Amino acid sequence: MDRLPLFLDLKNRRVGVIGRGSLAARRVEALFSAGADVRLFASDASAEFAVLAGRFHFGDLADPQAFEDCALCYFAPEEGEEPDAALIARARAAGALVNVADHPQISDFIVPSVLDRSPLVVAISTGGDAPLLGRMLKARLETLIPAAYGRLAQLAGEGRAALADKLTDHRARLRFWERIFDGPVAEMALAGDEGMAQAALAMEIAACRPDGSSDADLPRGEVYLVGAGPGDPDLLTFRAFRLMQKADVVLYDRLVEPSIMDRVRRDAERIYVGKRRSNHALPQEEISDLMVRLALEGKRVLRLKGGDPFIFGRGGEEIEKLAEHRIPFQVCPGVTAAAGCSAYAGIPLTHRDYAQSCVFVTGHGKDGPIDLDWSTLLRPKQTVAVYMGLAHLDFLMQEFLRHGADGALPVAIIENGTRANQITVTGTVATIAAKAVAAGLRGPTIIIVGEVVALRDTLNWYTPREGSEHGHE
Repeated sequence: MDRLPLFLDLKNRRVGVIGRGSLAARRVEALFSAGADVRLFASDASAEFAVLAGRFHFGDLADPQAFEDCALCYFAPEEGEEPDAALIARARAAGALVNVADHPQISDFIVPSVLDRSPLVVAISTGGDAPLLGRMLKARLETLIPAAYGRLAQLAGEGRAALADKLTDHRARLRFWERIFDGPVAEMALAGDEGMAQAALAMEIAACRPDGSSDADLPRGEVYLVGAGPGDPDLLTFRAFRLMQKADVVLYDRLVEPSIMDRVRRDAERIYVGKRRSNHALPQEEISDLMVRLALEGKRVLRLKGGDPFIFGRGGEEIEKLAEHRIPFQVCPGVTAAAGCSAYAGIPLTHRDYAQSCVFVTGHGKDGPIDLDWSTLLRPKQTVAVYMGLAHLDFLMQEFLRHGADGALPVAIIENGTRANQITVTGTVATIAAKAVAAGLRGPTIIIVGEVVALRDTLNWYTPREGSEHGHE
């Protein structure tokens, strides 16, 4: 280790920044957020500093005492500009530690890439040898450490004094925090329920034994209702991925891609509860009962659903049963099919020239096609996204026509949207049913009706595997 990593408390301490461009502006911004008294030495600071007004004071390099009381000095020369050796020597003579951007060999310290989840902060350094690599590693950590971990760290800080009064043994305190960080208290904090997390932590501290274990009667089982998105695993949210790694058992359906299931914790039990039209692996009531039973057994249950659980995903029905049994649960939204599939097909759901509103409807009820509010659907400059409509496509298009839709109104059907085998069939209200049959579509699909479909010719960007596209009429 060539350099010792440290976290400095700079609150109200003077720090000098010498530079006029973007890098100097970023230094000022970071130092201000750390509470430093920032002095900027720049006779012609760039326009970027206008938005930083109030975060720094100007200093004068002509003043012999310019660097007096500076704990640190940052030099940010412009590209191609050589560092001013005399100024650097003056700063050091005044007792300041010096950093010169892109010149680690003449710097007393280097600036790491920082992941800020205050009070949790992660700093990454490559010793000045490969700063781009440090930034890339930071980007990876961004996906692994969501902002909620800052709330969890803050919660732990609030409970430290009370726990120290209760437990004097260091190892016992470690065991206590290990249990807290892997249990329901942490999950409450990560889910944003800070009030419940604080109350539960206080209960755990009050009930802890001398060895760090606890008599607190907190529920150990819980349910995570997670939207897996339309198919592409890269569309999973950070929170979804974290919950997928925590679950003891996973209930999943047919719309969840195998590549998404590969991201579930390896040792988690997996139970298929998939649904196809008129062919349910488990009826809805039995799925809800199963979630309740598993949670009451103390398990962390992941209910993984394609798309978003609250948009035609029956998520509301499932958590009603959980609430009835007072089982802790949280809901993690996913990218819904209309948004994901239309984007991958190059079809914006709204557009200032073509559609100022968008309506989501389902084309399939419990007993077949549903009776839609056609007066609401058939409005000008509006996009209609139809979920689960393929089985009744011909009926739906006939109803569009019967209620006054123009037969030339563009329609797109996207099958397996966002996946490698995505197929997009385009046509019109009058022709799309026959084209869907000719293409052999089987689902899952989303149907997009509206003038925005015509934009696909110029906005289509996603290239699924060869041979899976069908032409636009």
